[in-house]
Amino acid sequence: RQAVLEDFFSSEEEEGEKGMAKYIFKRILTAIPLIIVITILCFSLIHLAPYDAIDAMTTPKMSPEMVQMIREKYGYDQPVYVQYIRWLEGILNGNFGYSIVTKTNIFDELATRIPNTIKLVLPSYLTAYVISIVLGLVAGSHKNKWLDKLIDGICSLWIAMPTFWVAMLFIYLFGYKLRILPILGMHTVGVNTLSDFLLHFITPYLVLTLAFIPDNVRYVRSSTITQYSEDYVMVQKAFGASKAEIMFKHVCKNVLLPVITKLGMALPTLVTGAVITETVFSWPGIGPYFIKAVQGMDYPIVMIVLILSSTLVVLGNLLSDILYCVTDPRIRKMG
Repeated sequence: RQAVLEDFFSSEEEEGEKGMAKYIFKRILTAIPLIIVITILCFSLIHLAPYDAIDAMTTPKMSPEMVQMIREKYGYDQPVYVQYIRWLEGILNGNFGYSIVTKTNIFDELATRIPNTIKLVLPSYLTAYVISIVLGLVAGSHKNKWLDKLIDGICSLWIAMPTFWVAMLFIYLFGYKLRILPILGMHTVGVNTLSDFLLHFITPYLVLTLAFIPDNVRYVRSSTITQYSEDYVMVQKAFGASKAEIMFKHVCKNVLLPVITKLGMALPTLVTGAVITETVFSWPGIGPYFIKAVQGMDYPIVMIVLILSSTLVVLGNLLSDILYCVTDPRIRKMG
């Protein structure tokens, strides 16, 4: 009998692993054409913009012949589909092109700026993630009570506050009024120490953490309320289980399942989730780079950043699905 049971559970485990692999493979196959469609849409939208990239490189005093020479030099005289194929081929080969305005290599700029953005966003999001789980569980377990109303009210108020306004408020308070923290940048000019970095890091870190918290708190709160309405909670209460036992042994486990998968959705946030905050604080990340490109009609940079952020959204959804598949056995059987 024991051998039969072992064979049964081993076969169930093998089927679950095959189902998980099949599900993940399907999701990857779905993501690839979606990314291709995104590249087409981004390229088309930029191409349909009212201003041409040539406008950033020419002046009204230039002759039409000179303008045409510049257009031919950068390949803008070619048909749209030829421009798209050349552009996509360059991206696949790691050649992101050059900035029209500064003439710098876009790949090198991104390789320098993306780590700076991750240094700021990753600690902020993880901190907000942990705080949100705690506050969301507390609020959801005290539905419609004063504690729930207080937490939900603060979150509603904070969501209504623009991030740039909070950032400027922090700059005024800590940088100008109290003069205890630097106002702008990631380092003091000529100083490259850890302590100096941390002083510049604190203010944008606090702004981003506070910006990430409200939405995550509401997500956890909603999941907690849903779980408390399930039948298994009533059964546990009927058996005399305490509120703490129900929370930590049952509700918390089921609430964390969708919350864990939400980590995958944070992937695009690591790169493009702090554009406004980075710009306000002059943090040398993707934010100021993208804003300057938009202002200067530097289309190669704009297209690359749009493709990067859109691709990360697709990959974030894919990662979220994979995490959900790994943590929920039911999805494996569906695969």
